[in-house]
Amino acid sequence: MTSYRIRAYIYLIIVSLLWGAATPIIKFTLGGITPLSFLVYRFFISAVLGIVVLAITRVHIPKPKENLPLIVIYGFVTTTLALGLLFLGLNKTTVLDTVLITAVSPLVTAVAGTVFLKETITKQEKLGILIAFTGTMFTILEPVFRGTVDISALTGNFLVFGYLIANGFSSVISKKLVRRDVKPFDLSNLSFIVGFLTLLPLVPFEASFSKVFSNITTLQIPFHLGVLYMALFSGTIAYALWIKGQKSIEISEAGVFAYLIPVFSAPLAVFWLGEKITPFFVVGAALITIGVFIAEYKRRRS
Repeated sequence: MTSYRIRAYIYLIIVSLLWGAATPIIKFTLGGITPLSFLVYRFFISAVLGIVVLAITRVHIPKPKENLPLIVIYGFVTTTLALGLLFLGLNKTTVLDTVLITAVSPLVTAVAGTVFLKETITKQEKLGILIAFTGTMFTILEPVFRGTVDISALTGNFLVFGYLIANGFSSVISKKLVRRDVKPFDLSNLSFIVGFLTLLPLVPFEASFSKVFSNITTLQIPFHLGVLYMALFSGTIAYALWIKGQKSIEISEAGVFAYLIPVFSAPLAVFWLGEKITPFFVVGAALITIGVFIAEYKRRRS
């Protein structure tokens, strides 16, 4: 195994750890700030960092008339739409349910690639995806199986599933842009800026700008740290390491590291946030694990 491959594995494991901690941190921070204010605050920091980074690296967008509109669409979908749905969902449901629902994210991306990019998937992969999605739907509908239907949790689960669909669509857009020679790191930082600019018009629907600003400035330190973590560590640093890690190994192999994220998220949800592992969680996790294993298992020729 080459040193470049080992370094790539280390980068991607760190990214999985950073993104694994993100969901519990979002859930904790939402205890002190609304989803919209959280996102505006988070992307203000990310946008400022993005502008500085892009200025230093002298960003170059090939064929700007052709690619800029798609970059704006990507920024809106991947930040305002996708993360908006995730934050609204997490505000209503548990981290454990969110972890299971989002665990099939690479499979959703594979399906989106088949639909929009005409990529091919094998019969084995189709079977695995079907089983994994069965586990996902079981997890989404888990609040229905309780003694009394938890409408809030059910709504939250569907919002998280909406995030999954939006994220899969944004992956398709990013693939198109990368194929047009738009650098992934530039694309990430530009999406942070677009995210902030497209979130700002939504602020008046929640409260006045002065009220939102006051809510942010009076936040307790732990909640400020939660927002800073999402902007800096789960945002700029994680994306930079993810891109560096992908350079030395195959994209399909790098995608497998996404399955490590729940390994870091679930223990934090249980031991930090005090969430409980239920029999329904175990059934959903088992179905998703079996499906993912079947879909990702590659038979090697001797």
